[in-house]
Amino acid sequence: MRERPRAGAIATSTFVVDASHTIDFGPPVPPVLSTPSLIWHLEHAAIEALKPFLAPGEISLGIAIDLQHLAPSPVGTSVTCTARIVRAEGTRILFQLDARDGNALIARGIHRRAIASAETFAKRLRQR
Repeated sequence: MRERPRAGAIATSTFVVDASHTIDFGPPVPPVLSTPSLIWHLEHAAIEALKPFLAPGEISLGIAIDLQHLAPSPVGTSVTCTARIVRAEGTRILFQLDARDGNALIARGIHRRAIASAETFAKRLRQR
């Protein structure tokens, strides 16, 4: 690590829900933002929050997520995903997550990431 990640460091990811982000239950329910797509954007916010603290050759790996998806977001809705560092314990980082569309909270949860050497991780993948 370049420096220990600071509690309170934050990053966001904003996107507009389109068909590629949705799950379709069929009539009469319109397509809505899927939980996996929401998690993807929340995870990328966490990755961005950690980037300033990583040394060259380091990456962060998602190791756990506990998320409540509280409300649906239809196609065309702008969603902002926020990841805030809560604490760093060695190479393990805990995040508080939330997602909002407009002023409404649509998701909240916690996420854990681990900092690792990109080369070591790639080597492990090649051995699988």
